[in-house]
Formats: sequence, C-alpha cells, structure tokens
Amino acid sequence: MTTIKTTISITEARKRIFDIAKEVQTPNKVYTLTSDGKPKAVIMSAEEYESMIETMEVERIFPDIDKDIAEVKRAIKTGEYKKWPTLSDLKKDWGFAAAGKPEKKYGVHSRNKTKSKKKSR
Repeated sequence: MTTIKTTISITEARKRIFDIAKEVQTPNKVYTLTSDGKPKAVIMSAEEYESMIETMEVERIFPDIDKDIAEVKRAIKTGEYKKWPTLSDLKKDWGFAAAGKPEKKYGVHSRNKTKSKKKSR
C-alpha cells in the first residue's frame, strides 16, 4: 500500500491540528510539517509509529531475516527441518528439566473445606 504524504506549513497545521489528527488515523496517511519551506516534523498515527518502531527493532535483532525465512522455506520443501533439534532436545542438552509431571505438587487444593460447627455451651 502506498503512503499518502501531505506537506503543509506548521502555521497551517496549527490551524487544522484536530482535522490532521483525525486524518492520520487512516492507514498510510502522513503529514510532513514545514517551516520556511524545509521539513521539520512528521505527523502519523500512534499505531503506525509503534508498528514502524517494532519493525525496526526486529530488523536490528534479525538483520538477515529474509535469508532466514528463505532457508526455512527450503528446509520445509526438502524435509530437512525434520532433522533439526526440537525445543525438548535443546532443553535436555542444556540441562533444563524435561517437561512432564513434577515430582512434588504445589499449589492450592481444589476441594472445599467443610465449615466446622461451633460448640454450644
């Protein structure tokens, strides 16, 4: 989807701020604010801003994500993924407890306790 960019002066934006705030809620709608004809600020929806920041963070953590996705797709087609270790295998290799029932049970009993009767005098 193409981003719709509108450029206006900060003075004009000041007059129309409520309308602009409503308009940028439309996906891919962005306002660039200028002063003396030079870009100074951008107004976009908070949701799109958060999404953009999240995308940048993912790209920072996984710089080769496109290559990684292509590799996984190839492995699925060829069946190579079946040779990959599972999470259980990794837990076992790294010394974490295997999934299953714990030896001791902890927690709150599920049955209700019966009320004791008061002794009469």
